[in-house]
Amino acid sequence: MTQVVKWAAAAIAAACISAALPFAVGHADDAALASPIFGVTIPEGYRDWKLIAVGEETGLDELRSVLGNATAVKAYQDGVARFPDGTVLVKLAWKRKPVAGLNGAFITGPATTVQVMVKDSAKYAATGGWGFGRFIDGKPVDAAQHETCFACHEAHASDHDFVFTHYAH
Repeated sequence: MTQVVKWAAAAIAAACISAALPFAVGHADDAALASPIFGVTIPEGYRDWKLIAVGEETGLDELRSVLGNATAVKAYQDGVARFPDGTVLVKLAWKRKPVAGLNGAFITGPATTVQVMVKDSAKYAATGGWGFGRFIDGKPVDAAQHETCFACHEAHASDHDFVFTHYAH
C-alpha cells in the first residue's frame, strides 16, 4: 500500500467514526449552547466517560445510555446515598432500530437527545442540588421543557438523590 492510499484509508475511517458520533458537543463559553434556567452545557470529552448503565424507554421507542464523570463513577462504586458536588451524568438517547431477522433485537438508530445532570448543591439548591440540560442536535431545548426536569426526578427518583440510574455492575 502506498503512503497516499494509507493516508486516504485513515481519513475515510476517521470520517466514518465521526459520522457515527451524532451528538454535538457544546462549549462552556457559548451562552447559546447553555440550557435555559440552569445554564448547563454538554461537557467536553463526555464520550470518553465510563458507562454507568443502559436503559430502554419503550414509550419513546428509545435506547439510552448513561455516562458519568470520574466523580460520578466513584460515587456509584462507593454506594453513596447522595452524590457529591462535581458529579456529572450524561444520558444519550437513540431511536431503537430493529435488527432484520432477529425478532426483538435492536440497535441504536438516529440520535434523539443528550441530557445532562450537574450536581452543585449551592447553585441548584432549589432543585435538590441538580442542574439540568436537555439538548437536541447540540442545542438546548426551551425553558418550558427544562421546567419539567426536576419535578419528574423529584416524583420518581427522590429515594436515590433524584437520579433514576443505578450502577450496572
